[in-house]
Amino acid sequence: MQRPTPPPIWDLPVRLFHGSLLPLVVTAWVSAEEGYMDVHAWCGYTVLTLVSCRILWGLVGSQNARFTTFVRGPRAIIAYLRGSEWSGEGHNPVGGWSVLLMLGLLLSQGMSGLFNADDISFSGPLAHLAGDFADDVHEWHEFNFNLLLAMVGVHIIAVLAYLRRGKNLILPMVTGGISGHGRAGTPTWLALLLLGACAALLWWLLSLSPRPPPFL
Repeated sequence: MQRPTPPPIWDLPVRLFHGSLLPLVVTAWVSAEEGYMDVHAWCGYTVLTLVSCRILWGLVGSQNARFTTFVRGPRAIIAYLRGSEWSGEGHNPVGGWSVLLMLGLLLSQGMSGLFNADDISFSGPLAHLAGDFADDVHEWHEFNFNLLLAMVGVHIIAVLAYLRRGKNLILPMVTGGISGHGRAGTPTWLALLLLGACAALLWWLLSLSPRPPPFL
Protein backbone atom coordinates (compact mmCIF):
# COMPACT_ATOMS: atom_id res chain seq x y z
CA MET A 1 0.00 0.00 0.00
CA GLN A 2 1.40 3.37 -1.02
CA ARG A 3 2.07 5.76 1.83
CA PRO A 4 0.28 9.11 1.68
CA THR A 5 2.40 12.08 0.67
CA PRO A 6 3.50 13.96 3.79
CA PRO A 7 2.19 17.50 4.06
CA PRO A 8 4.53 20.46 3.43
CA ILE A 9 6.01 22.52 6.24
CA TRP A 10 4.61 25.64 4.58
CA ASP A 11 1.33 25.32 2.73
CA LEU A 12 0.68 27.01 -0.61
CA PRO A 13 -1.29 30.01 0.78
CA VAL A 14 1.58 30.89 3.16
CA ARG A 15 4.18 30.56 0.40
CA LEU A 16 2.19 32.71 -2.04
CA PHE A 17 1.59 35.34 0.63
CA HIS A 18 5.25 35.42 1.59
CA GLY A 19 6.45 35.56 -2.02
CA SER A 20 4.10 38.39 -3.00
CA LEU A 21 4.98 40.79 -0.18
CA LEU A 22 8.44 41.93 -1.26
CA PRO A 23 7.49 42.88 -4.86
CA LEU A 24 4.35 44.62 -3.57
CA VAL A 25 6.26 46.66 -0.97
CA VAL A 26 8.99 47.57 -3.45
CA THR A 27 6.44 48.56 -6.10
CA ALA A 28 4.50 50.65 -3.57
CA TRP A 29 7.71 52.41 -2.55
CA VAL A 30 8.92 53.12 -6.08
CA SER A 31 5.49 54.18 -7.35
CA ALA A 32 5.11 56.65 -4.46
CA GLU A 33 8.57 58.11 -5.09
CA GLU A 34 7.86 58.48 -8.82
CA GLY A 35 4.36 59.89 -8.35
CA TYR A 36 2.39 56.93 -9.75
CA MET A 37 -0.18 57.15 -7.00
CA ASP A 38 -2.78 54.92 -8.68
CA VAL A 39 -0.23 52.10 -8.73
CA HIS A 40 0.72 52.92 -5.15
CA ALA A 41 -2.92 52.73 -4.06
CA TRP A 42 -3.48 49.38 -5.79
CA CYS A 43 -0.41 47.95 -4.07
CA GLY A 44 -1.86 49.12 -0.76
CA TYR A 45 -5.26 47.55 -1.45
CA THR A 46 -3.58 44.28 -2.39
CA VAL A 47 -1.38 44.24 0.71
CA LEU A 48 -4.37 44.97 2.94
CA THR A 49 -6.35 42.11 1.41
CA LEU A 50 -3.46 39.65 1.67
CA VAL A 51 -2.53 40.60 5.24
CA SER A 52 -6.15 40.33 6.39
CA CYS A 53 -6.36 36.91 4.79
CA ARG A 54 -3.05 35.83 6.38
CA ILE A 55 -4.31 36.85 9.83
CA LEU A 56 -7.43 34.73 9.37
CA TRP A 57 -5.27 31.91 7.99
CA GLY A 58 -3.24 32.14 11.18
CA LEU A 59 -6.39 31.12 13.04
CA VAL A 60 -7.78 28.35 10.81
CA GLY A 61 -4.96 27.45 8.42
CA SER A 62 -2.56 24.51 8.37
CA GLN A 63 -0.59 23.56 11.48
CA ASN A 64 2.57 25.60 10.90
CA ALA A 65 0.58 28.60 9.63
CA ARG A 66 -1.34 28.99 12.89
CA PHE A 67 -0.32 31.55 15.49
CA THR A 68 -0.89 29.02 18.25
CA THR A 69 1.91 26.92 16.75
CA PHE A 70 4.68 29.50 16.48
CA VAL A 71 3.85 32.28 18.97
CA ARG A 72 5.72 31.30 22.13
CA GLY A 73 5.90 32.81 25.60
CA PRO A 74 8.79 34.68 27.25
CA ARG A 75 10.38 31.51 28.66
CA ALA A 76 10.81 29.95 25.22
CA ILE A 77 12.14 33.22 23.78
CA ILE A 78 14.70 33.67 26.57
CA ALA A 79 15.83 30.06 26.27
CA TYR A 80 16.26 30.42 22.52
CA LEU A 81 18.23 33.66 22.88
CA ARG A 82 20.49 31.93 25.41
CA GLY A 83 21.40 29.34 22.81
CA SER A 84 18.84 26.60 23.35
CA GLU A 85 18.46 24.61 20.15
CA TRP A 86 15.06 24.93 18.46
CA SER A 87 13.93 21.52 17.22
CA GLY A 88 10.44 22.42 16.04
CA GLU A 89 9.23 23.02 12.51
CA GLY A 90 8.37 26.43 11.18
CA HIS A 91 9.22 29.65 12.97
CA ASN A 92 11.45 29.65 16.02
CA PRO A 93 10.26 31.61 19.13
CA VAL A 94 11.89 34.87 17.99
CA GLY A 95 10.82 34.41 14.38
CA GLY A 96 7.23 33.86 15.45
CA TRP A 97 7.02 37.24 17.13
CA SER A 98 8.77 38.89 14.18
CA VAL A 99 5.97 37.54 11.98
CA LEU A 100 3.38 39.19 14.22
CA LEU A 101 5.32 42.45 14.14
CA MET A 102 5.61 42.34 10.36
CA LEU A 103 1.90 41.65 9.95
CA GLY A 104 1.10 44.50 12.34
CA LEU A 105 3.29 46.95 10.43
CA LEU A 106 1.83 45.89 7.08
CA LEU A 107 -1.71 46.19 8.39
CA SER A 108 -0.96 49.60 9.90
CA GLN A 109 0.63 50.77 6.65
CA GLY A 110 -2.32 49.73 4.56
CA MET A 111 -4.97 51.07 6.92
CA SER A 112 -3.22 54.42 7.38
CA GLY A 113 -2.98 54.66 3.59
CA LEU A 114 -6.76 54.58 3.35
CA PHE A 115 -6.97 57.73 5.51
CA ASN A 116 -3.76 59.37 4.29
CA ALA A 117 -3.65 62.70 2.43
CA ASP A 118 -0.60 64.83 1.69
CA ASP A 119 -2.55 67.79 0.24
CA ILE A 120 -0.41 67.59 -2.90
CA SER A 121 -0.50 64.40 -4.93
CA PHE A 122 -2.49 61.83 -2.97
CA SER A 123 -5.69 61.54 -1.03
CA GLY A 124 -6.74 58.16 0.31
CA PRO A 125 -10.30 56.98 -0.33
CA LEU A 126 -11.24 57.51 3.33
CA ALA A 127 -9.14 60.63 3.95
CA HIS A 128 -12.30 62.70 4.40
CA LEU A 129 -13.02 60.71 7.58
CA ALA A 130 -9.68 61.62 9.17
CA GLY A 131 -10.70 65.23 9.70
CA ASP A 132 -8.28 67.11 11.94
CA PHE A 133 -6.11 63.99 12.25
CA ALA A 134 -5.22 63.91 8.53
CA ASP A 135 -1.72 65.35 9.10
CA ASP A 136 -1.07 62.89 11.93
CA VAL A 137 -2.13 59.99 9.73
CA HIS A 138 0.20 61.18 6.98
CA GLU A 139 3.13 61.42 9.42
CA TRP A 140 2.40 57.96 10.76
CA HIS A 141 2.14 56.52 7.24
CA GLU A 142 5.65 57.82 6.49
CA PHE A 143 7.14 56.73 9.84
CA ASN A 144 5.50 53.31 9.77
CA PHE A 145 6.95 52.65 6.33
CA ASN A 146 10.45 53.33 7.66
CA LEU A 147 9.78 50.83 10.46
CA LEU A 148 8.57 48.35 7.86
CA LEU A 149 11.73 48.79 5.77
CA ALA A 150 13.86 48.29 8.87
CA MET A 151 11.95 45.10 9.71
CA VAL A 152 12.42 43.80 6.17
CA GLY A 153 16.14 44.49 6.46
CA VAL A 154 16.37 42.62 9.79
CA HIS A 155 14.45 39.71 8.25
CA ILE A 156 16.83 39.48 5.28
CA ILE A 157 19.89 39.67 7.55
CA ALA A 158 18.51 36.90 9.77
CA VAL A 159 17.82 34.64 6.79
CA LEU A 160 21.35 35.20 5.46
CA ALA A 161 22.82 34.53 8.92
CA TYR A 162 21.00 31.20 9.10
CA LEU A 163 22.14 30.39 5.58
CA ARG A 164 25.75 31.01 6.59
CA ARG A 165 25.25 28.60 9.51
CA GLY A 166 24.08 25.94 7.06
CA LYS A 167 20.33 26.25 7.58
CA ASN A 168 18.46 27.19 4.43
CA LEU A 169 15.19 28.94 5.32
CA ILE A 170 14.56 30.08 1.75
CA LEU A 171 14.16 26.72 0.02
CA PRO A 172 11.30 25.38 2.19
CA MET A 173 9.43 28.68 1.69
CA VAL A 174 9.72 28.11 -2.06
CA THR A 175 9.11 24.36 -2.30
CA GLY A 176 7.06 23.89 0.86
CA GLY A 177 9.48 21.39 2.37
CA ILE A 178 8.34 18.16 3.99
CA SER A 179 6.67 18.15 7.38
CA GLY A 180 7.43 15.49 9.93
CA HIS A 181 4.23 15.70 11.96
CA GLY A 182 2.14 14.06 9.24
CA ARG A 183 -1.01 16.11 9.77
CA ALA A 184 -3.10 16.91 6.73
CA GLY A 185 -3.12 20.57 5.77
CA THR A 186 -6.14 22.83 5.62
CA PRO A 187 -7.56 22.81 2.07
CA THR A 188 -6.44 25.64 -0.20
CA TRP A 189 -10.01 26.44 -1.26
CA LEU A 190 -10.65 27.76 2.25
CA ALA A 191 -7.82 30.27 1.79
CA LEU A 192 -9.41 31.39 -1.48
CA LEU A 193 -12.74 31.81 0.30
CA LEU A 194 -11.10 33.92 3.02
CA LEU A 195 -9.27 35.96 0.41
CA GLY A 196 -12.56 36.71 -1.34
CA ALA A 197 -14.18 37.70 1.96
CA CYS A 198 -11.30 40.06 2.77
CA ALA A 199 -11.51 41.63 -0.68
CA ALA A 200 -15.26 42.08 -0.24
CA LEU A 201 -14.73 43.78 3.13
CA LEU A 202 -12.19 46.15 1.61
CA TRP A 203 -14.60 46.89 -1.23
CA TRP A 204 -17.22 47.85 1.35
CA LEU A 205 -14.75 50.16 3.12
CA LEU A 206 -13.84 51.79 -0.18
CA SER A 207 -17.53 52.28 -0.92
CA LEU A 208 -17.57 54.79 1.95
CA SER A 209 -15.40 57.04 -0.20
CA PRO A 210 -17.15 60.09 -1.69
CA ARG A 211 -15.78 59.08 -5.07
CA PRO A 212 -16.48 55.73 -6.85
CA PRO A 213 -14.26 52.95 -5.46
CA PRO A 214 -11.90 51.12 -7.83
CA PHE A 215 -12.92 47.69 -9.04
CA LEU A 216 -11.32 44.95 -6.93
